[in-house]
Amino acid sequence: MPLPPRQTLKPEKSAVVNIRQLDSADEKFNAELTALLDRSADFDPAIEKAVRNIIQRIREDGDTALLDYTREFDQLDVPSATKLEMPMARLQQALDSVETTTLDALQTAAVRIRHFHEKQLDQSWEYNEADGNRFGQRLMPLDKVGLYVPGGKAAYPSSVLMTAIPAKVASVGELVMVVPTPRGVVNKAVLAAAAIAGVDRVFTIGGAQAIAALAYGTSTIPRVDKIVGPGNAYVATAKRLVFGQVGIDMIAGPSEVVVLCDNSADPHWVAMDLFAQAEHDESAQSILICPDAEFIAQVQKAMNELLPQMERQSVIEASLIQHGALIKVADVDEAVDIANRIAPEHLELVVENGERVAKKIRHAGALFIGQYSAESLGDYCAGPNHVLPTSGTARFSSPLGVYDLQKRMSVIQCSRQGAANIAGVASTLAYEEGLTAHARSAEYRLKN
Repeated sequence: MPLPPRQTLKPEKSAVVNIRQLDSADEKFNAELTALLDRSADFDPAIEKAVRNIIQRIREDGDTALLDYTREFDQLDVPSATKLEMPMARLQQALDSVETTTLDALQTAAVRIRHFHEKQLDQSWEYNEADGNRFGQRLMPLDKVGLYVPGGKAAYPSSVLMTAIPAKVASVGELVMVVPTPRGVVNKAVLAAAAIAGVDRVFTIGGAQAIAALAYGTSTIPRVDKIVGPGNAYVATAKRLVFGQVGIDMIAGPSEVVVLCDNSADPHWVAMDLFAQAEHDESAQSILICPDAEFIAQVQKAMNELLPQMERQSVIEASLIQHGALIKVADVDEAVDIANRIAPEHLELVVENGERVAKKIRHAGALFIGQYSAESLGDYCAGPNHVLPTSGTARFSSPLGVYDLQKRMSVIQCSRQGAANIAGVASTLAYEEGLTAHARSAEYRLKN
């Protein structure tokens, strides 16, 4: 259903932020919330058609197509595809020349990210049965992983660290990074981050064509086993279409945050946290859930005061108008129920007895507890990964981690007696399924 007209709880003539407000007591609330969360309108058939054509062209023409697309989309004309690979010396150059404060921040963040992800390392295991059978599970790193780093509207050295470091912790064999460099402009911080994280190869390509090249390989771009990292709608669509040819981490939608708070929070802090998410792009979603109407009004007042100070004011305002909401609920328990229904990428929990309330949260990509746990800290340097499930997929998926960059192989070793002990079970079930060759294969082990 269409969303209701946007209104304020306490209308003010000076209001700048025209953000919709919902009330859970309204009989239309469930339908309104469903409409707010429905991102199906973001799907553009024209994008899918364009991406399919790009993938097909890369498969057919390889490097030639890659050069054409780089010229068309990045306005970067290079004589051969080999020139798309960044010399590793350039990474070291960037590391040596980047500003000291930036270098210190990258190195500190890298240490923290590595420390967190080392906790995710698992071990192979096995067990032996009395009759000599041995079973187990062997963990192995992936051989080759592609890292997609956005580079169109902005540069994201943090994404380099968040994708490369877990792969290194997992002992992935080779890390191949792709990053667009429109008009040949290279971001030093991105290259410095790649050097710090230990990326093995870097190619200056982006968009759906980069995903296709990683998935199918060209004469220049190596084919990888898995592609990880966020990107725009073209990148997300390409990842979806090549899945099965390669593994992917997830299909990420627009970034989102839910701030669940009571009147113990600071309205200016809450407003800025909503802005921090909204400034990503016009499709980002920022939602406040609170049981106190007066506090919601204070947050909106703070938003009105702060918005003119924001450098990305137009982006923030467009995001809030199109996808944002301030939701009034009966109490914190109802707020928790709604937050679990939304299953947001980021969930900030700023309430009294936050630890108790946090135990009721079941669905979120990342949970930030307490007023000092700003989502922006998680984006850059807290340690947990910022590549997170979006669009409600936190109901069934998890942040990018070391576990995504390893695979598991079952190990089965049967002794003569052990095989004889279970062959009858296998034979019976095989006959039940009508697979007689299976049954006889098992029965042969009864005869020896």
